[in-house]
Amino acid sequence: MTTAIANVTTLNRHPVVSRDQWLAERLKLLAREKELTQLGDQIARERRALPWVRMEKDYVFDTQEGPRTLADLFDGRSQLLMQHFMLGPDWEQGCKSCSYMADHTDATRLHLAARDVAFVAVSRAPLAEIERFRQRMGWQFKWVSSNGTDFNRDFAVSFTPDELASGAVRYNYGGMIPQGQEMPGVSAFYRNDAGEIFHTYSTYGRGVEVMMHTYRLLDLTPKGRDEDGLRFTMEWVRHHDRYETAPAARACCAG
Repeated sequence: MTTAIANVTTLNRHPVVSRDQWLAERLKLLAREKELTQLGDQIARERRALPWVRMEKDYVFDTQEGPRTLADLFDGRSQLLMQHFMLGPDWEQGCKSCSYMADHTDATRLHLAARDVAFVAVSRAPLAEIERFRQRMGWQFKWVSSNGTDFNRDFAVSFTPDELASGAVRYNYGGMIPQGQEMPGVSAFYRNDAGEIFHTYSTYGRGVEVMMHTYRLLDLTPKGRDEDGLRFTMEWVRHHDRYETAPAARACCAG
């Protein structure tokens, strides 16, 4: 039985109850949802309370405006969010999962800016390769190259072939073996009035789902993420210009 058929069969067998019974069950779940919200708020407070690390290295990135320092990437703001985007030198295109993350970015930039936050994506590919892919995707956010610097390695999102072959390197604070030379992440930085820059937070692995708003909407649906039976959870994801017409759209237009 295929995964799709199994899902339909499961849905067809789902309990069907009266509105009053449904409301009783929904209120039970609401109590659990409130617990999760309160726990999320507490963890956010603990995240903000983490100690900081002063950035000592003078990283210089290649940008459309020329060479820029890490301080320049703040664009006059005190906070910076950064997507470590998987696009290595000589790659034909960016990682489709990182692209899925980036598809959610442009609409948030104005709102982030209103809260004193700049956003930038960083990849190890040369700027020309980054710009070619960015234009294909139609994205407007700032995307810079760390090529020729230690930045990606210092933030544990790039690894050499020798490191991977040795099995000695780890990703996500030692919790995972990296699956390739490039891995995803999201980092946060703060710049004070004296111009000092601090690394305040980084998240990797499933932590990068913070950028994937589509997942949060899918979690509300009857089928959820519908990833059971796939070789890996995000196997279904495509670059947004590579999706086939959705089945429902084909059905409505076929007749």
